[in-house]
Amino acid sequence: MRATRSVVCSSKSVRGVQIAGSSKKAIYAALVGNSLIAVTKFIAATLSGSSAMLSEGIHSLVDTGNQLLLLYGLKRAEKPPSPEFPFGHGKEVYFWSFVVAMLIFGLGASVSIYQGWQHLIHPQEITNIGINYAVLGFAVVFESVALAVAFREFRAHVRAQDPEMGYFEAVKQGKDPSIFVVVFEDSAALLGLVIAICGLLLYQITGLPQFDAAASIVIGVVLAATAWWLAYESKGLLIGESAHPRLVQKIREIVGAHQHILHINELATLHMGPTRIIVTLSVDFVDGIDSATVENTVTRLNRAVKALDDSIHRVFVEAEHRVDHHPGHRPEAGT
Repeated sequence: MRATRSVVCSSKSVRGVQIAGSSKKAIYAALVGNSLIAVTKFIAATLSGSSAMLSEGIHSLVDTGNQLLLLYGLKRAEKPPSPEFPFGHGKEVYFWSFVVAMLIFGLGASVSIYQGWQHLIHPQEITNIGINYAVLGFAVVFESVALAVAFREFRAHVRAQDPEMGYFEAVKQGKDPSIFVVVFEDSAALLGLVIAICGLLLYQITGLPQFDAAASIVIGVVLAATAWWLAYESKGLLIGESAHPRLVQKIREIVGAHQHILHINELATLHMGPTRIIVTLSVDFVDGIDSATVENTVTRLNRAVKALDDSIHRVFVEAEHRVDHHPGHRPEAGT
């Protein structure tokens, strides 16, 4: 039988997006740390007049707001599918991650660079410098703990996905930005603290307050670079990234090995959230089989593909003759 150009699709899945608690653990740890550190940094900046300390206070305040936004995004992503949003709300995480990147750039980076530039033009003596060192030392310890928690969760996530994958590749291939956003933020925060300490040390050695102002500008540049990287990764997820290549290959192997499938015309996957994958297939069935066999084959493929990964929630199969398939053609949406 020559397969007709009809669409056979899976039944609707009612499973909501399940967000791993590990990412929330890292966010809560960072939230508590940044909120406490922000208060102490602002107090130290007020008492000493340090530009770098003020920039660090703004940095911690922005990070605190970012963690709240990430938690809000994770909560929204857990909403189940609805008639208005048939594929769920999983991409809310991607949207709020992009907002976080914009806040880091708009508030953290720009304000830090502005403050540093103002103090560079109008140098200001730093008083009570011991308070700055005490606060920065406390912040280094707390940020190190928060980064260790976030990195441990990130490493566990990487091992679960692919034990052989490198960390930079894991960020590139990762579909849950709430995990690597916290790692980026905590890393930038720790680097910013080191820069602030260096600025204070150079000020003490030379007596030039311009070093403190320059440290504030460098902190702003670090935040701008962090924001750009986060925005770049979030943009790809918002546009729509495919599943991990290893999972795509497994799907191809299962479908291609089926006795009633002559050829896979096209295989496309799409992440609608960190744990919600849509799979669309255009296949050419062997000639001479009846419609009941086609339906049975589609049902078996549906179950086999979903069994590969719990994140696969929808599988759409389009029966299309290989000769009639055009490159770039996308399977029609089913219901």
